[in-house]
Amino acid sequence: MITEIIDKNKQTELTPDAVLKDLMDGNKRFTGNKMYERDYASQIEKTTGGQWPQAVVLGCIDSRVPLETIFDQGVGDIFAARVAGNFENTDILGSMEYSCKVAGSKLVMVLGHESCGAVKAACDNVELGNITHLLSNIKPAVETTKTDGERNSKNDSFVAGVVENNVKLTMDRIREKSPILKEMEDNGEIKIVGGVYSISTGKVTLL
Repeated sequence: MITEIIDKNKQTELTPDAVLKDLMDGNKRFTGNKMYERDYASQIEKTTGGQWPQAVVLGCIDSRVPLETIFDQGVGDIFAARVAGNFENTDILGSMEYSCKVAGSKLVMVLGHESCGAVKAACDNVELGNITHLLSNIKPAVETTKTDGERNSKNDSFVAGVVENNVKLTMDRIREKSPILKEMEDNGEIKIVGGVYSISTGKVTLL
């Protein structure tokens, strides 16, 4: 049973590549139903005085994509930012800057997922209350995705393409809008990566 947590010394020794490997190894354990048994009570007690997460993951609010679970992470291991459609905004950028520049995380991951409802809604030009503004953040990915078929949610391959492009464009905008994170990445202090989660298999595929 795992009781250890990531403390300041361990976090300092981590590299971005090592953190990425740890997350992907955790995803393999998740898909193989071989997840670590954790003593959460012990981990809660040990993290009461502070936190030193190794990564920040930006994911969708979709209930089928629980970030800590799909990467087999424990208490205090990752920061999790979630918004429908997994895009950045000023508040999320600030949260990511805190995660990396202040709290020492070594990896930023943008994680889209298969059959994303927000992406489908953006493909269908849905307009409804505050959802309209939310979907405007995904529209650039819709507009830049090419297809020979219908440009709506009925076209599964089109939706899949928009999901991937949304992740890639979000990564680009993170670098563009956050000089702090861009500089950290250029200096090798962090990595900014993207992936897509399959709700049918549980597997994360890096882009």
